[in-house]
Amino acid sequence: MTSHQSTQTMKPATAAKKLGVYLEATPAEFQEGVVSRTELNALQSDPPEWLVELRRNGPHPRPVVAAKLGISISGLARGGITDPLTTEQIEALKQESPEWLERERATQAEVRKETARIKEKAKEKSKEKDTERGDQPDRPRS
Repeated sequence: MTSHQSTQTMKPATAAKKLGVYLEATPAEFQEGVVSRTELNALQSDPPEWLVELRRNGPHPRPVVAAKLGISISGLARGGITDPLTTEQIEALKQESPEWLERERATQAEVRKETARIKEKAKEKSKEKDTERGDQPDRPRS
């Protein structure tokens, strides 16, 4: 019995998401076709000029915009940003530093701090459990 390995493909929207680019800004041939895993790996390791340009100047999808601004995607929505932004627009927003952006950055900083605290607490609990288990003598199995 022989196994045939089929080529794994994905929709252009999935590939664009994995590449961190806004699908509507990609070339028509990218939007209309399917992308194989091999093609995706090639795009990631040796990006063509259109991909380099999109990553550099945008327009960028919301997750990328949020990351560049240091806020959450929800924070973007609360700030009224629903459309993709170019790098230039993102830089202008950073320069303007509107009140909503400062508030969202502070919120995001608190979330990161809380996440780190919870992670540290879980790590300590795990160490305590390991110590407790190490202190108990091995019991013979019945």
